Amino acid sequence: MSGCPFSALTRRSFFKSAGGGIGVLAASTGLGSIATRLANASEKSTQSAGAVVPHDKSATIPFWDQHQAGIITPQQAHTYFASFDLVAKNRDEVIKLLKAWTEASARMTEGQTAAPLSKDLSHPAADGGEAIGLSPSRLTLTFGFGSGLFSKAGVDRYGLVKLRPEALVEMPKFHGDELMEAKTGGDLSVQACADDPQVAFHAVRQLVRLATDVAQVRWAQTGFASGGDGSETPRNLMGFKDGTQQPKESEHDHFVWVDKKGPRWMQGGSYLVTRRIRIALEHWDSTDVEFQEQVIGRHKDSGAPLGQAHERETLNLAAVDKDGNSVIPDNSHVRLASIEANGGAQILRRGYSYNDGVNFTAERWPPWRQGMEYDAGLFFVSYQSDPRTGFIKMFENMAKLDALNQFVTHVGSGLFACPPGAKKGEYIGQKLFEMV
Repeated sequence: MSGCPFSALTRRSFFKSAGGGIGVLAASTGLGSIATRLANASEKSTQSAGAVVPHDKSATIPFWDQHQAGIITPQQAHTYFASFDLVAKNRDEVIKLLKAWTEASARMTEGQTAAPLSKDLSHPAADGGEAIGLSPSRLTLTFGFGSGLFSKAGVDRYGLVKLRPEALVEMPKFHGDELMEAKTGGDLSVQACADDPQVAFHAVRQLVRLATDVAQVRWAQTGFASGGDGSETPRNLMGFKDGTQQPKESEHDHFVWVDKKGPRWMQGGSYLVTRRIRIALEHWDSTDVEFQEQVIGRHKDSGAPLGQAHERETLNLAAVDKDGNSVIPDNSHVRLASIEANGGAQILRRGYSYNDGVNFTAERWPPWRQGMEYDAGLFFVSYQSDPRTGFIKMFENMAKLDALNQFVTHVGSGLFACPPGAKKGEYIGQKLFEMV
C-alpha cells in the first residue's frame, strides 16, 4: 500500500513471529472498505456532536466523601498530574502539609481560592488568582502515597515503614521499558482533573506553593481527553477508542476499592498506576488502517471488536476466519488486555492523551528513524484494588507480546497508594498517621 512500510507479507510475518508462530491476520469483515467506514464514522461523529451535552462547568464534585473523588468520577476533559519528593524533616511536617492540602482542596473544588484572600496588598496573595471568576469545572483532586513516604534508601524517615501496604510494591522492570528518572516515581502524588485546563493547573500550582520546604515537585504531566459528556469512549492519538473495557459499577468493590483484606488505613482507597507512554505517531500515521486494526484488535471507526459491529459487544476471542486464523489476532492489544487472557483481572482505566511538543527521537523499531518527532502519546492512568493482581499481572505478557509495542515506548511510571476519602474535619491519609 502506498506510503506504508509494511507489505501484506510483512504484516502477516509480523503477526506470526510476534504471536508465537501462529498466523493471525484476519480476513475482511465484510463491513465495506476502510475508507468508506472511516468516512461514515466521521459523518456520524458530526451528526451526533450536537447531541452531546457538555458538562455544566458550574458543577462541583464533592471533596468530602467515603472515597476520594477523581477515581470513579465521570472523566473530565483535562488533567494536571504532579509527583513530589518529600524533604520534610519529620512526620509532623508531613501531617501539617496534608492538612493544608486537604483544606485548600476542599475550597478549590467548590470554586473558591485556595485560602481566603487578604485586603492587605503589601504581601503575596494566598492564591495566585488565575482561577478567580472561572467556574469549578468539576475539579477533583486525588492524592496518593508512594513507597518513599514509608522508607527511602533504606531509611524509615517518618516512622511509617511498618505500615507500608504489601500491595505497594516496587514496580518491576518490564520488557521494553525505557523509563526516565525525571518521569518516574515519587513520595506523594496529586492528580487534578477538570473540564478547564486552567482550573486544573491552578489547583496543583496552589498545592505546590503550600508544599514549600516540605515537598518538591519531582515531575508533572498534563493530559486531555475527548468524549464530550463522558457518554462516549475517548479516542486516543492513534485514532482508536480507548477505555471500552471497564469494570462494571457492581464490580468496583472487588476490582477498584481496597476491601477489608487490606490495611485498615487503605480500606476504601485504591492503588494508582501511571505510565507515560510515548507513541511513534509518525510511524503509526504511515501504516495502513487495516494493519492498525490488526494491531489493536478493534475497528477504528466504531471501536467494535474485529468481525463485530458494535463497540460494546463482548470479544469473540474464539472466532476464526476461513483459513483458521484468529479474527482477533493472538498478539493484538485488545486480546492480551482482555479479561479472558488475564484470569479475570480488571483495572479501571482513566487515561489521557498528552502532547509535549517535539524533541529528538531515535525510534526503537523499523524503520529506526532519527530526528525531531512528536513527544506525544498516552498518559495511562489506572486504579485497582491491588496492582499485583491488576496492572502488573496484565502487563507482564503485554510487554513481551503486544503487537502495539512496535509503536509505543513506556518512558515514565508511578505507583501510589490512594487512601480513602476524608470526612469534614479530617485530612487525607489521617488514618495512616493515627496508626503510628
